[in-house]
Amino acid sequence: MSRDRLRAIHRGSPKPHRLLLLAGAVLVMVQLTASTAGAAGSHVGFGFNAPDIAGFPTGEVALTGGGAFNPTAGSVHAGGAFSCVAQVNQVPLAGCLAGEGVRWDTETLLSSTTFKCTGAAGETLKTQTTTDQTVVLQSDFYRAGDGNEESFTAKMIVSAVDIAPDITGVQDVWVQGVGCTDALVNLSS
Repeated sequence: MSRDRLRAIHRGSPKPHRLLLLAGAVLVMVQLTASTAGAAGSHVGFGFNAPDIAGFPTGEVALTGGGAFNPTAGSVHAGGAFSCVAQVNQVPLAGCLAGEGVRWDTETLLSSTTFKCTGAAGETLKTQTTTDQTVVLQSDFYRAGDGNEESFTAKMIVSAVDIAPDITGVQDVWVQGVGCTDALVNLSS
């Protein structure tokens, strides 16, 4: 990249450029994490970029990030960027307004969870389990101004495979009370 382009990105270039740079950094982090995790045994590195998670009656969020987890030991270390794109009115992220949100991090690795992508009464309740291709997390979400105190706590799923084959398209990232999306996902063990 030219020096002028780097300065433009640093000064606040349009969101798509920042998201591409962040996605690239996440993928590099996944590769480094996966290399380290491979030496430790059953660790799995993951990275993802999900700019349009939606499906419930209101709200849309953008998440990006990654980390590593060990499904056998039940350990996880992960986090990334979080933003409410449109106001969320369903719990557990109810009250997150468009433009709010800064980051997310993991509270714990979950062995499984039940979920819906749309919240519709007629939608089949699905179950997803943590494997070497899918991670189920209990995560904390932070807004600016809340400091180190989490603003919301919700479950999320990141998967290398479609978690909702009954929904049109591929659904590989889910956030509780918001919905699912087809995202850029990489898991490596």
